[in-house]
Amino acid sequence: MRLTVLGCSGSLPGPDSPAAGYLVRAGEFTIGLDLGNGTLGAMLRHLDPFDLGGVALSHLHPDHCADMTALVVYLRYHPSPPLPRRRLAVYGPSETASRLAAASAASAAELARTDLSDVFDVRPLAGGTVHIGPFELTCAPVAHPCESYALRVRHGGRSLVYTGDSGPCEELSTLANGADVLLAEATWTEHPSRPKDLHLSGVQAGRLAATAGVGRLLLTHVAPWTEPSAVLAEARGVFGGPVELVAAGGSYQV
Repeated sequence: MRLTVLGCSGSLPGPDSPAAGYLVRAGEFTIGLDLGNGTLGAMLRHLDPFDLGGVALSHLHPDHCADMTALVVYLRYHPSPPLPRRRLAVYGPSETASRLAAASAASAAELARTDLSDVFDVRPLAGGTVHIGPFELTCAPVAHPCESYALRVRHGGRSLVYTGDSGPCEELSTLANGADVLLAEATWTEHPSRPKDLHLSGVQAGRLAATAGVGRLLLTHVAPWTEPSAVLAEARGVFGGPVELVAAGGSYQV
């Protein structure tokens, strides 16, 4: 598997990166994990969106799903679509279909007529494990103010765990156990005033990697107002394995 980072800025796009969005590829098959603000444009540098095998949305905050509306435009209005047309499998929280429709409508009146089922085949993410092409995708509910999931992608005996957005929780630790690569959000540095059940600090991301016994820690979702080097130093202080900050456009072997 190969992970490509479309965007890694936390909570909103930053000066050097779109918000959260990733591609995972094995052979000729590619899936997306989240598609936040600005990530569709970045995707066009790596992949024709018609070639996506599926998308999994960790949760429905805009910095993780806003560019799904841009994807609708691309898939629906491209003048030369591949034939026959097919609907893209989209796995997400329970309100994914209605929330994406609302984001695509310009008014309440238009919302009543908005139907994305011509381009998206929306399926629930909750409920354990699904298969998307050659990938096995397992989810676990995590600690965040809305319905949110961490995702574990397996292929060829290798595993990538993506935290989505989450504070420390047992479900996240269990899902990450023994992963080859942990792609962990680290929005801010450690401080007692940080809200609970919202995000991970660098310390908490490093502690998660150590507790779960992962092979490699990749830090992402650093907020634009947070110093990335401080988050990196925190994680390295508690996890003895390889740790690095991902970069928009970067590619990482799993």
